Amino acid sequence: MKKLIIASAFLLGLSIINAQKSIPLYKGKAPGTENWTQKEAQQFNELFKTEVVFNVAQPSMLLFEADKAKANGTVIVVAPGGGFQSLSINREGIDVAKKLAENGITAIVLKYRLLETKSNDPAKEMMEGIKDRKAFDAKTAPIKVMAGDDIKTAISYIRTHAKELNINPEKLGVIGFSAGASVILESVLHSKDASTLPNFAASIYGGPSQEILDTSIPSASLPLFICAASDDQLKLAPKSVLLYSKWLEAGQPTELHIYEKGGHGFGMGKQNLPVDKWSDVYLDWLRFHKFL
Repeated sequence: MKKLIIASAFLLGLSIINAQKSIPLYKGKAPGTENWTQKEAQQFNELFKTEVVFNVAQPSMLLFEADKAKANGTVIVVAPGGGFQSLSINREGIDVAKKLAENGITAIVLKYRLLETKSNDPAKEMMEGIKDRKAFDAKTAPIKVMAGDDIKTAISYIRTHAKELNINPEKLGVIGFSAGASVILESVLHSKDASTLPNFAASIYGGPSQEILDTSIPSASLPLFICAASDDQLKLAPKSVLLYSKWLEAGQPTELHIYEKGGHGFGMGKQNLPVDKWSDVYLDWLRFHKFL
């Protein structure tokens, strides 16, 4: 009997883990990259010490539905980071989505278009690339636009399918990590109409460009949660402060958390540091704004 209970619990755990559905973002090939031939791949990356997805040419969404007994109608699109070369799919994607779903929020992990990885090591290619930051930024500029189109398409899809997803189209948020923070800001600052504009946003150790920092904020209320660590190896913490100041000066609701230790890319990892609790603080913020 005991073995049966353990086996049942194991199978239940598997069903929860595999509960997500993959939804293609476009019918056929993504507009503007019809000639891309790279094949999406996933592997454990030794440099980043986590699973990464790379060579995304056909963007998609991984759906994590909230438990129906807890579902409150809120939906959040999660954009993992990885320097536009890869996606930290677990620590900044699936693990985040699972925590949101456990708390009644439907979560969608966005696999947006990336730079082509020509070797089998996207992290190494990215680290080599950023040695010449100016050249790397020029190379990623068109990818950022494509990724921005991907998240806006995702938002439009979610709102169009709100009933079947069991969500409230006016309780749609976005959260992005590192490069993913730049992706979510594309939807916040470069949406031409309300259908692709989120209702709230979160930037986690992002490094917004000067162009983004110079772009006007929409007039509609758009609460922004910002989090980073002072010892960020990429020295991006000041960018979070600038983003906070931009929202504050515009009279928009905003909250900033800068942890002393945590580094870059802490995501849902555990370091036995106060930064480990950032996601709980984020849930408190969502609750304060009545999205939880």
